[in-house]
Amino acid sequence: MSESAINPILKCDYPDPDVIRVDDTYYMVSTTMYFMPGGAVLRSYDLKNWEIVSYIFDSLDDTPQERLDMEFSNYAGGMWAPCFRYKDGVFHVIFVSHFTQTTYHFTTKDIAGSWKKSTIKGYYHDCSLLFDDNGKNYLVYGNREIHLVELDKDLTGPVEGTDKVIIREPEGYEGLGHEGAHFYKINGKYYIFTIHWPKGGMREECCFISDSVDGEYVGETVFCDDRGVSGQGVAQGGIIDTPSGKWYAVLFQDSGAVGRIPVLLPVSWDKEKPVFGVNGKVPSRMEIASSRPYYRYEPLFTSDSFELDDEAEADKPSLKLQWQWNHVPDDSNWYIKPEGGLAIKTGKIASNLTYAKNTLTQRMMYPKCEAEVTVDGTGLNEGDVAGLCALQGTYGFLAVTKHAGNYFLIKVVRDNSNAPAKIGASGDFLPGEVVDKIRLSGPKVTLCLKPNFENMQDKLDFFYLKEDGKWAKVGNAIKLYFRLDHFTGCRFGLFVYSTRKTGGEAVFTDFKYRYE
Repeated sequence: MSESAINPILKCDYPDPDVIRVDDTYYMVSTTMYFMPGGAVLRSYDLKNWEIVSYIFDSLDDTPQERLDMEFSNYAGGMWAPCFRYKDGVFHVIFVSHFTQTTYHFTTKDIAGSWKKSTIKGYYHDCSLLFDDNGKNYLVYGNREIHLVELDKDLTGPVEGTDKVIIREPEGYEGLGHEGAHFYKINGKYYIFTIHWPKGGMREECCFISDSVDGEYVGETVFCDDRGVSGQGVAQGGIIDTPSGKWYAVLFQDSGAVGRIPVLLPVSWDKEKPVFGVNGKVPSRMEIASSRPYYRYEPLFTSDSFELDDEAEADKPSLKLQWQWNHVPDDSNWYIKPEGGLAIKTGKIASNLTYAKNTLTQRMMYPKCEAEVTVDGTGLNEGDVAGLCALQGTYGFLAVTKHAGNYFLIKVVRDNSNAPAKIGASGDFLPGEVVDKIRLSGPKVTLCLKPNFENMQDKLDFFYLKEDGKWAKVGNAIKLYFRLDHFTGCRFGLFVYSTRKTGGEAVFTDFKYRYE
């Protein structure tokens, strides 16, 4: 049965997608950076509707940056540009972490189960794996120059003397060089897809073809279109065939503060050359077959009453798959209350939101969405801050704070003027400014954030529920920004942090997520 797919297919931050098909089922992994659990695995039966199946890992390495200890952080680090493959009943995911300079290899036979972690000797930026028909294994990787290297049969490291450069930018080229490689063998030909970004242009999808794995790769730009969105080129991702033999590409597009969003394109063939899109453009709508047309997908976002799961162990409460922690959580400082509600305690002093442990997040959705939550600050210490945030380097939040025995609602904004643009700017995240402060009659308040990403407006409005039951707007809207210091789309976050004394607690109830 055919259904209409409307671009973008996903309305939230799933960058660097790689897609595989096993029988009638498609699976996707993408960059999840520093959020934990990491490596979200998505499933689809039609390439347009997707749901979260599982996560690949709970943590990568036991580092202060990954744990958000003191004022260390893993922002713009962690899981980056994964490669997804399947062979002989085993799923493989390979990716690097720029902070640890390590190439990770995870495997499983059960896509919804646990994954086995190993490493590959060497550091392979934006790598892509090919299991060749001759029984050998190859990686392509690199930035500006694309390398090919043969891996040993157990995928533990390179075969000595096999690493060589196979793609270079022309002499004098200016701009972002080739990266984001995806490697395939199709009908006896070898294909390497990359992106680059010429100076003064937009990101483009490139394709290089060779008759042999280590032969000469000849290629060119094969797609350049921005869907009419401010020169933000649709590029980088994987191609996939359907059970009926049709081909599609799942690429992504920079979309402002909401993040980098996947887009679906038909792919046809001019002899051995792939042709992306329709008349060189991203179609706004296309017909696509579903192998399970009556399947009901779980949404990529969720409301939550934070109730105990009857099947979970008492000391190990579970959360819905749509939630991710900002960095590795401190499990000793959060729990689900018997009567319902997420309780988060503070275990360290933090100078600002970005260093708050146990911040629980969900992706924001394009074009408009909103989140509402009730915060009970009864257990806060003096100087504690607990609330609902728009998490990114240039953040904004509404929160309850306690001062001289009284409770206040504060709106805090960190604008773009003092935000570092560099990747992984650990230690450079400065506090935001209190721009509004309202005396509360007690410690409990309901908060709401409403972002608007339509046409890259990237604006955020703040509201709270007054005692008379009416919503009140708090100050003016703020501008949200996608920046390299976090390198992810903006997220809703539930947080609490201490500025003076640890051990304070906030309880979050009645989280409501609405999406247009």
